[in-house]
Amino acid sequence: MKKLTRREALIGIAGLAAATSACATIPEAPVGEFVTVEGMHFKLRGKTYRFVGANIWYGAYLGAPAAFGDRARLAKELDDMKALGITNLRVLASSELSPLNNSLDPAFSSKTPGQYNQDLLIGLDYLLAEMSKRDMKAVLYLTNFWEWSGGMMAYLDYTTGAFINNGDPAHPWPAYADYSSRFYANEKAVALYHDYTRMLLSRTNSVTGKAYVEDPTIMAWQLSNEPRSGGGPEISAQNMPVYLKWISDTASLIRSLDKNHLVSLGHEGLQGAVGNEQFVIDAHKDIDYLTAHIWPQNWSWVDGKNLAGTFDAGAAKVRKYIDDHIRIAEKIKKPLVFEEFGFPRDDTAYEPGTPTLWKDKFYSMIYGAVEDALKTGGPVMGSNFWAWGGAGRALHKDYHMLRGETAYVGDPPHEPQGWYSVFNTDTSTQALIRNHAAVVNGLNVQ
Repeated sequence: MKKLTRREALIGIAGLAAATSACATIPEAPVGEFVTVEGMHFKLRGKTYRFVGANIWYGAYLGAPAAFGDRARLAKELDDMKALGITNLRVLASSELSPLNNSLDPAFSSKTPGQYNQDLLIGLDYLLAEMSKRDMKAVLYLTNFWEWSGGMMAYLDYTTGAFINNGDPAHPWPAYADYSSRFYANEKAVALYHDYTRMLLSRTNSVTGKAYVEDPTIMAWQLSNEPRSGGGPEISAQNMPVYLKWISDTASLIRSLDKNHLVSLGHEGLQGAVGNEQFVIDAHKDIDYLTAHIWPQNWSWVDGKNLAGTFDAGAAKVRKYIDDHIRIAEKIKKPLVFEEFGFPRDDTAYEPGTPTLWKDKFYSMIYGAVEDALKTGGPVMGSNFWAWGGAGRALHKDYHMLRGETAYVGDPPHEPQGWYSVFNTDTSTQALIRNHAAVVNGLNVQ
């Protein structure tokens, strides 16, 4: 073996240092740091990954280096959730500026193609960096079927100059859902959405210097929040071919750019598929795992003004909904997440500090069902309640969020502020979350 001179050794050390520095620019995650799917289970670091999660749609907004951001509050919200045992956050990663009533302003995108809000993108960078410090995983949804973040209706406005508002008496239900579902067949609208998706997946985090596709903080890219093929059975069936093509094309685009992260649809389940099980199955053919959302009051399963008299009948429907989706997940052999569930405060009050007797009963039922399912080794892997309101508070007596306001709560601007939020003063609800997390996180270390 040749003995190196001191000069050769120094050159070798310098070269190694340079190579190490270059690699450090976009560090690769250790093996096992990304959430993966094996059969009906998530895997992380060689073990089954189960989680207790929350929805916090406004995370990137708080992280923004702008007047509408609040990084000190973001840190406190993340710390408070972490202290409860929450390890997974579902977050809005796209919004589209629009003239729609009750929609977000500012937004990630605007009508000008390729012009994106850098403050919000940096806000998302900052959120992911802070989540990484706390060993939390993020599910990031890339648009919205509903109006509160602009969403598909905004893309239709961008490309056709026409839109309708949800709740407009001139367009009674299901007119909004039927109109929004025109998005899938609008090639220009889908192209704009794909441009945004391509931009975000090609992004390097300005805080960490890590490429998004190399960041294990991200668990999954989600195509949309609650994408439906239509509102009623007829339109839903007519739209299925273009709807399925949009799913397949977008999943392929994401996987062409990112080999590390899961692809999720963000679907409600049977309620978002006019009760058609085959629609749900077909929609998840190119998707890594199944999701279901549970909204008893929105779906008229309970009466918010008579929870005592309607809770039991609603609970029976919830239990069936849970069982139906476990059965579907077992049929398609994919993991299942109950990624949205919400319930009102007693008498549909909105103020922090008002009673949550029936909300707590609902959370107990969901968490009990999840725990029972986890212990069987079946497809249920976790849940995300809707939504973390934390220190946010409504600013107005009618609990309506005005355009551009920044007192973010868990309820988006189309809903009364406080309807479904879990506030930092909701001690009984938080106790349920904490106890559930102890069970779930205990299973993870076995």
